[in-house]
Amino acid sequence: MRTAQIVVTLLAALMAGFSGAVLLLRAQWIVQALTEYRVPRSWWTWLGLAKAAGAAGLVAGLFVPVIGVLAGTGLVLYFLGAAVTVARARQYTHIPFPLVYAAPVVGALALGAAA
Repeated sequence: MRTAQIVVTLLAALMAGFSGAVLLLRAQWIVQALTEYRVPRSWWTWLGLAKAAGAAGLVAGLFVPVIGVLAGTGLVLYFLGAAVTVARARQYTHIPFPLVYAAPVVGALALGAAA
């Protein structure tokens, strides 16, 4: 069970870290999406840093579980908020994307709770 928890946690951290990095680096496809979703440009850096911090917290949580739980909870709330933002922008076909990023985080939290 511990091996599964480590693998899923690292996958979740990689996905969240990638998501944060492309936002911080202002990849064209993410800039276009955030503009369509009407997310204020002044939030972009903070949102990218939040995802990067969540990714780091997941990894740290492998050594200090409470940090992982807090980081995972924050990331799940972040990606749920992203899904709501996408829905409010009426981009319904894009709603699965933040949920795909949230799924391994939920899995990591569940495996951590089961351990």
